[in-house]
Amino acid sequence: MTFELALWHEPEPISKEEARDRYRKAELSPEISRALAAALPSATVDGALVSGPDEVIDEVGNAAFAFAREHGLVCYDARRHLIHNREPLGAYREVQLHTGDGVVVHDPDLNLVNDVLETLSAENPFMALVVYGGHFIQVSPGYEVDFKEGGVIRSTTTPDREQVRRMVLLYLVGDRSFLDAHEWTVRG
Repeated sequence: MTFELALWHEPEPISKEEARDRYRKAELSPEISRALAAALPSATVDGALVSGPDEVIDEVGNAAFAFAREHGLVCYDARRHLIHNREPLGAYREVQLHTGDGVVVHDPDLNLVNDVLETLSAENPFMALVVYGGHFIQVSPGYEVDFKEGGVIRSTTTPDREQVRRMVLLYLVGDRSFLDAHEWTVRG
């Protein structure tokens, strides 16, 4: 099988549904398209569209997300139905988004994180937001949440996806009030 990504400019953030409807018509200047092809040697680049075999989806997808951020573009992953916008961003410019199905995005926008939470499943068993050397929050299906800061790991479980979404988004904007709103088991 093959995967398909698209990169293009949007003046404002768009939804994953809008991205799905627009990505096949996406365009890049020839100069940016050549730079994209040079940045993604394991993939086939045709204008704004990127494709390749499944074996390189993680490598190419992660590099494409980074290229999009660097060049002020959006990047749509058609298979995963995820859109990486330029904004809105959280409080931590060095945060990395990691998923159990291989996505790694540096400095993800808040809507992408929200959309990734919807993909938790047996195929994507976790989502983590990490500031290396600082802190992280990780979510697993069944909504087990781990938060680490200052060498202390706190864990909680909730059946409510909206509570998890709130915890993650509060974390991303630098608000630790989610710690007081839940009962945590402390380790470390």
